[in-house]
Amino acid sequence: MSKRNSAAAKNAARERLRIEREKQAKRAKVKRQVIVAASVVAVLAAAGGIGYAVVQANKPGYWEAEKDAKVVAPANTTGTNGTTVVIGKSTATKTLKVYEDPRCPICAQFEQTVGATVKKDIDDGKFKIQYIGGTFLDGDSLGKGQIGSRGEGSKSALSAMGAALNVSDEAFLEYKTALYSKKWHPDETTDKFKNDSYLIEVANTVPALKNNKSFQADVKSGKYDAWALAMSKTFDTNKDGVTGTPSFVMNGKMLTADSSGNPPMTIDAFNTVVDAALKA
Repeated sequence: MSKRNSAAAKNAARERLRIEREKQAKRAKVKRQVIVAASVVAVLAAAGGIGYAVVQANKPGYWEAEKDAKVVAPANTTGTNGTTVVIGKSTATKTLKVYEDPRCPICAQFEQTVGATVKKDIDDGKFKIQYIGGTFLDGDSLGKGQIGSRGEGSKSALSAMGAALNVSDEAFLEYKTALYSKKWHPDETTDKFKNDSYLIEVANTVPALKNNKSFQADVKSGKYDAWALAMSKTFDTNKDGVTGTPSFVMNGKMLTADSSGNPPMTIDAFNTVVDAALKA
């Protein structure tokens, strides 16, 4: 009988088969354990990633945090948090309140058409102006605690205007004119004013701000960011009934060009309503 078919050979073959099956079973068990462990790690990593994302999403944004930051008011301001900005000769007996938003296209249109007339009236002592800046075109509603659903250009520009005001009243007015100019004022749907580099580029067209390192440092550091938000809150909580820009108020009354409540958008219309208010 062949040794291959002997009982001993058959027993040995069965034993080798048993041992091999045990090895395979052990390898399969180890493989399953590795897969389960990897799956647990993946789940934990995913959960951790989701948790991190949730935490990051719920962290207050930069401007949200600035609402509670200490306000640094520019020079040439008065009132709570420096939000009273009055420009003009002390001999002027009446004050024209000017409500604007830096991104407002109608404000830009007014500045391009009537701005020079307003500046001459200020210089001539016809009236002072009190500037009140809003940021609602960013989607802000500081009275309700909402910040920036549509951008941050109004806030950034208003902060840069604060840096200009810190230089001088004249620098502030000239910078405001430059921001609203046809060359530099962006379309309402874009948010160019959020970029410090763009705000500084515009400022370099103003003699008092051109290559002004102190001004540029204030813009880049956001020195007047909290002030911009405080000013915007002043706009949102105004007692003059102003809800849009541009708006003009004198003697506690809105100056409008027609029965529909539209602002005066031509030199003649502006002179008419202002002259009437000055006589009142």
